[in-house]
Amino acid sequence: MLQIGKINRLQVVDELPFGFYLSGENTDRILLPTRSAPEDCQVGQALDVFVYHDSDDRIIATTQVPKAMVDEIAVLQAKSVNKVGAFLDWGLDKDLLLPFNEQQKPISEGLRYVVYVFQDPYTDRLAASTKLRRFLSEEGHELTPGSKAKLIVCGRSDMGYKVVINGTHLGLLFKDEVFKPLKIGDSTEGFIKRIRDDGKIDVSLQLHHKQARKELTEQIIEDLIAHGGISSLTDKSSPQDITKRFDVSKNTYKKALGALFKQKRILIGKDKITLINEASK
Repeated sequence: MLQIGKINRLQVVDELPFGFYLSGENTDRILLPTRSAPEDCQVGQALDVFVYHDSDDRIIATTQVPKAMVDEIAVLQAKSVNKVGAFLDWGLDKDLLLPFNEQQKPISEGLRYVVYVFQDPYTDRLAASTKLRRFLSEEGHELTPGSKAKLIVCGRSDMGYKVVINGTHLGLLFKDEVFKPLKIGDSTEGFIKRIRDDGKIDVSLQLHHKQARKELTEQIIEDLIAHGGISSLTDKSSPQDITKRFDVSKNTYKKALGALFKQKRILIGKDKITLINEASK
């Protein structure tokens, strides 16, 4: 069955001056314009193509791959805005429409927006929406606290940042959990911190339990070994340098250094830390 807004494997069944006709099981013939076809395209060849509606509402195919397919989240730039809505660059010759009634806030040309790609049930055309709550769940009873998650920053509030979780849920990253610069559209790895009684989801950029601290101390040891047993990244280093190296807050890093010092695995100096076994040779 043909899937609009997805990659389909179709066979080339006819060649025309302006393109090729493709067909698959239980599908009508679909046009693949010459500009969207591979140079060596020929009848009988099977192609993986993205299928969507063009400006004339015809179903067409392309070998171009969009930045997001139907039912997916993407961060896309607004190329233009007119009386119909905003048009987003999603990697195809034809821009993706973000209708006015699907805009959470007015769209500005040139800025990036976190959008959900959906198929309009009335026109069958693909479109985008910034009204993410219509498509993503805000309750995460099926999620596991402590599990890793891919996060996309999609908004700000007085409490922190609103984030898309794994492309399927919406959650909150409290501002006191943030130790690195974040802006709308940024992607980062994080963790499910907790599921509240009402099902709402809180996330964190780092874990604070014993296993996470142990993993960080081992990362520090491995980093020291890789750098000859000496590192200039001390407890006095800038939060930015620490985050760049280990993707944790300065406070978390200092606690890990303290643990290693108590275990007599490192020496902490004013401008460096050193592996004990290297220092004693």
